[in-house]
Amino acid sequence: MAEISYPFNADNTNGGTSIVSQTQWQAMASMWGGDRVDFQLTATTYGTTSLPFNATIVNGRTVQINPGKAWVGGFYYSLPSTLSVAIPNNSTTKPRKDLIVLQADMAKSAVNIAVVTGTAAATPVAPQPRRQAGGLWEMPLYEVDAAANNASITISGRMPFNMPTPVAYPWSAADSAATLPRGSFIYDMDNNGGDTQYEGFNGRDGYVVTRHFGKSRPYTPSLVNGGSAPVREGRWRFVGPNAVWFSAFIQNTSSTDTKLNTGAWTYGLTLPVPANGKTGQIITGHLDNNASNGNTNWPNFMEIVGKVNRGANSQTMWLYWPSPTGAKGGLDGVSTIPRHAYITISGVYEAASFKE
Repeated sequence: MAEISYPFNADNTNGGTSIVSQTQWQAMASMWGGDRVDFQLTATTYGTTSLPFNATIVNGRTVQINPGKAWVGGFYYSLPSTLSVAIPNNSTTKPRKDLIVLQADMAKSAVNIAVVTGTAAATPVAPQPRRQAGGLWEMPLYEVDAAANNASITISGRMPFNMPTPVAYPWSAADSAATLPRGSFIYDMDNNGGDTQYEGFNGRDGYVVTRHFGKSRPYTPSLVNGGSAPVREGRWRFVGPNAVWFSAFIQNTSSTDTKLNTGAWTYGLTLPVPANGKTGQIITGHLDNNASNGNTNWPNFMEIVGKVNRGANSQTMWLYWPSPTGAKGGLDGVSTIPRHAYITISGVYEAASFKE
């Protein structure tokens, strides 16, 4: 079978062609990006008439669509002036859902606004847009609720919009994000090797890291209100916008118990980044006192409850465990890390990336 490639300056014996058919164009252009309205959503809010293709209902069953531009099925479409679209009657006793679409029709060699009529039913479902290369390719603009007995219609927007193109920086992505439009995704490639590769988002609430890539990041947790344990290891990463996964390991390798400072009530453990204190947060862990030369006055295994107190944002999580006096004693502050015992605690918490 002959090889074909396009478009080039002139046809040649190597299979290159200069002219493409509309089907070839569609196949090529569909690789450039998906269907969307040619308008970036970069503002915090929009009025009902400020977006392209905004529409109103007139005379009960006519939808008046205002100008807009879009990319549909590999073709560019422009509506320079207002267009009225009539919604077919629904004389049945059941409601119906229709779609107003931008329809690329290869048989007509054009893109036009069209109405795709659904089926009346007790619980109607809007038709699925057709996306057939070389045939009909549709992008929804509005879903239409056509009430029974030819009652008035209502419409709901269903059109997808363009967004700022994601960009990458070799470093300093957080500082560079301030120069980008709202709604931009940013990638820090960490080409100087000083941090971690990650994705960020410059959104309505401000800039936030959305996720770390690659290996989790190490950190050294500290004990608050008491002596430092010889072994302190931690790992963490952003797993979502303002959401941190972490794991901390604290081990008392000495032959004596680690005690609280005088006057302190419970141990605290530092987190990798400050936690949001709006409502308080709870994370669970485990104390292992099962070493052969451990403290036999304590159980082999105990549950640890970590709490970020409600109030100000904090990088300290306070530790609690079951009262040694019995279940009726509830939870007490962790006052001791037995000799040769260790604590493992991990979970996901909301960070304090935003100013609230």
